[in-house]
Amino acid sequence: MYLGIDAGTSEIKALVINAEGDIVASAGARLSVQRPHPHWSEQDPDAWWQATQQAVSALRPKVGAQWSEIRAIGLSGQMHGAVLLDSADKVLRPCILWNDTRSAAECAELTAHTPELHTIAGNLAMPGFTAPKLLWVARHEPDIFARTACVLLPKDYLRWKMSGDKVSDMSDAAGTLWLDVARRDWSDTLLAACGLSREQMPRLVEGSQATGTLRPEIARQWGLSESVMLAGGGGDNAATAVGMGAVNPGDAFISLGTSGVLFAVNDRFRPNPASAVHAFCHAVPDRWHQMSVMLTAASGLRWLCELLGASETTLLAEVAALSQSVQQSAPLFLPYLSGERTPHNDPDACGAFHGLTHASNRAALAYAVLEGVTFGLADGYRVLEEAGTRLSECALTGGGARSPWWAQLIADVLNLPVVTHAGSEAGGALGAARLAWLAAGGDASQVCRKPAEQRRYRPDAGRHQALQPRYRHFQLLYQQQREARMQGY
Repeated sequence: MYLGIDAGTSEIKALVINAEGDIVASAGARLSVQRPHPHWSEQDPDAWWQATQQAVSALRPKVGAQWSEIRAIGLSGQMHGAVLLDSADKVLRPCILWNDTRSAAECAELTAHTPELHTIAGNLAMPGFTAPKLLWVARHEPDIFARTACVLLPKDYLRWKMSGDKVSDMSDAAGTLWLDVARRDWSDTLLAACGLSREQMPRLVEGSQATGTLRPEIARQWGLSESVMLAGGGGDNAATAVGMGAVNPGDAFISLGTSGVLFAVNDRFRPNPASAVHAFCHAVPDRWHQMSVMLTAASGLRWLCELLGASETTLLAEVAALSQSVQQSAPLFLPYLSGERTPHNDPDACGAFHGLTHASNRAALAYAVLEGVTFGLADGYRVLEEAGTRLSECALTGGGARSPWWAQLIADVLNLPVVTHAGSEAGGALGAARLAWLAAGGDASQVCRKPAEQRRYRPDAGRHQALQPRYRHFQLLYQQQREARMQGY
C-alpha cells in the first residue's frame, strides 16, 4: 500500500493505493487563505500540519486492517510558497502563497539585475514565484530575512514535520526561480541575486527517489512502521501528471482547480519566457514540461456561488439549461480575480463582468464565469502553440472536471478532444502515491500507466466558430483594461 498526501491551497488530501494501483480510500481536511492586505495571500504552515493529521486520522479507518501495509509516502503540494525557518527550525512568518502578488516591484528588480535569469530558470520573474517573495521580505521585513536559515516549499515543510529531512524535488524546486532547470541543480548565481546561498536550500532529489523515513513518534501516532519511506514527490501539477500517466513527450492535461493549468510533457528543457510560458522539471527523471497557468479557474465559480448564495451543482444545472441564444448574449467575464500569469504576467489585472443588462440573471453570470475561464485556457493554449507545442488531445482533471458541460465547452473553445479518466479528481494525491510506489521499487511502465478512459468530448466545429467573436471580444476587453490602468484609471 502507498500513501499520497497533497497539500493544496484549499484542502489537504490523503489517498491510499494498493499494489495494483487502485485507489483504496481517500480523505481530506479543508484549509482557509488569509488576505490581510490587497495582493496578499498567506497561510499558517501549522494549519497544514493540523489538517494533515486530520486527513490521516479520517483516512486510516477507511483503509482498515490494510493500513499497516503502507510502505511508502509521496507528497504533492501547491508550488512557490515560501516557508521561512530560523536556525532553531521555528517558522518565522506565515507562508506567502503562489497567488500572492505583492512582489511585482521585486520581480522587476530581479529581472533588471540578473540578466542570466531567463536562460537559467527558463521563466519570467512573476510575483507568484518564490524568489521575488524573498526579495520582498528582505526589503520589508529585514529582521526576518536576516534570521532565515532555510526556505522550504509547502509540501517540503510537511516532509520535515514527518521525517525531519529538509528535502525538495526537482519539479517543485523549478518553481522557485533558483533552480538551473536544464541541469536540475540549484543555481548559485540566482540564489546570490536574492542574497541567499545553497546552504539555506533543501537537498534536491528526483520525485521518484526515496528521501528518508518517518520520525518514530509520527510512525507510532499514525500506526505505521518506522521503516516507511518518503518519496521526493512533486509540485502539484507535476504530481497530477504522474497520476494521469502524463509522463511521455506529447502527453498533456488541463487541471481545473483553484488555478487553471495546461500542462504538456517534454523530453528536454524548452523555455519560452517571452510568452509567460512556464518551463519546469517533471517529477520523474529525464523529463521536463511546459505549462500555461491562470490564477483563477474553478475558484472563480466558487467565488460566484458564495456571492449568490447558490451551490455549484445548482448553478451548473442552470447553465446547462441555457439556450444557445442566451449564451451568445450573456455578459463576458474577465477571470482575473487574483491577477494573471500566462500570457499576461499582470499582477494588477482584475476580474470584470462586461455587458450586464436587466436580463442578466444568475445563470447568465455563471455561464460567463465558465466561459471566461475557458477563454483564459485558450489564451494559454495559444502561447503554447507559439512555443512549438502541438497537442492531439488533452486530459482533464481537478474539481472542474466533474462537470460534463464544462468539459464540452473546453473541447469546443480549444477545438481539441478532451478526455476524462477514472480517478482524475484525485489529482496530485494520486500522483504522490504513485511516486511513493516508484520510490519503493515500482516499475514505471506499470506505475505510470494512464487510468481508464471515462469519457471523451469531441470538439464541435460549428460551436467553435460561433464562440470566436466572443473570444476576440474577451481579449479586447483585457487590452482595454490594461490601457486604462496605464493611463491611471
